[in-house]
Amino acid sequence: MVSATWALYKNAYTGLAKKTWYLSLVMLVNRSGTMVVAFLTVYCSTQLHFNIQQSGFIVALFGAGAIIGASLGGKIIDTWGFYPLQVASLILGGIMFIVVGYLKTFGSLSIGVLILSICNESFRPANSTAIAYYSSVENRTRSFSLNRLSINLGWAFGSALGGFLASFNYHLLFWVDGSTNILSALLLLKLLPYVKTGSKQHKHKDHTRVRPPYRDKVYMAFIMLTILFASCFFQLFTMISLYFKTQWHLNEIFIGMLMATNGLIIVALEMVLIYSIEGTKPHTFFIGMGIAIAGLGFLLLSIMPHLLWAAIICIIIITIGEIMSMPFMNSFWISRTNDLNRGRYAAMYTIAWSTAQIAGPGFGSEIIAYRGYHALLWTIFSICLIASLGFNILGRYSGNSFIHTQKSARAETNSNT
Repeated sequence: MVSATWALYKNAYTGLAKKTWYLSLVMLVNRSGTMVVAFLTVYCSTQLHFNIQQSGFIVALFGAGAIIGASLGGKIIDTWGFYPLQVASLILGGIMFIVVGYLKTFGSLSIGVLILSICNESFRPANSTAIAYYSSVENRTRSFSLNRLSINLGWAFGSALGGFLASFNYHLLFWVDGSTNILSALLLLKLLPYVKTGSKQHKHKDHTRVRPPYRDKVYMAFIMLTILFASCFFQLFTMISLYFKTQWHLNEIFIGMLMATNGLIIVALEMVLIYSIEGTKPHTFFIGMGIAIAGLGFLLLSIMPHLLWAAIICIIIITIGEIMSMPFMNSFWISRTNDLNRGRYAAMYTIAWSTAQIAGPGFGSEIIAYRGYHALLWTIFSICLIASLGFNILGRYSGNSFIHTQKSARAETNSNT
């Protein structure tokens, strides 16, 4: 039993390109310093003495900057390539984190946060494009899962370290966040050689292959469904935390442990689960199933007794839904791209999540204010069901030829080992 489990885990992590591992290491270092965003509202309120509207506006500006940064990043990627953008965004973002730490007025901080977000968040589509470039068809979903594992490990460490540093001096958060950004850029330059991609590197550009994402009707439907699901998912880290505090009367320590449980489950199970099911069904099948499972987890929060074990069960179910859906969402949009338009597709996918990050807490708080938490949880469940059905319908129009490619590639790999 133990040997079989060990073999399963070993197989789940084998077959990935060395450069994929390097890219995940860069992401781990980068996310280990992620702490400013997590404490930005608290910093504005307690250290700079901004009111709640001003603090909320600063956070909203970070989301707006993410949308601008992703949009600009997508165009840069398709023109000049993902490699220089990754390096530039990490270095400029690192410098801006340090600069923002010295901005104390509402006006200066607003401008600084907007510029910081534009620089920092342009890294996301570049990173997604790099993962697609370094991975192969048969292990692409696992490559994204490895990257998510790095993000979750780094986020957990960074949040814990951020809380510790904030108890001494909030200014340290900005220096650590900025320094890890710059360190990540140096690590990227050291481990991964420069790669020439983008239209400027192609002497004879095939214009038939440069289809912009907004002309891809299937992809635009995918983006709309992604916004629906992401708006619900972000409630977990915003309104649901408040729900646990005010309605379930859990203390901050246990709420933090619940949020950490989400990341730990991803680290422990995602790679193995993806390895076991990847290529057996269309991507949209797993996306739809995962979203439905996540929706069920949110609904149970409205039904289950307000006890610690019930909270843990609900978080586990939501996390399983996340594991089932998100890696395959990445694989789905990549399957519709090529090396000349992948940056803009990646940018629009990043924009979808940034939009949901802004809109989700907004509609969640409005529903709570007028109808209460139970109405919000039932609304989340209903939206998740709609999104789940939408993804399954989308699968009928998107074509599943890449599934057969994955199966053939895996069969060939197995026959050679």
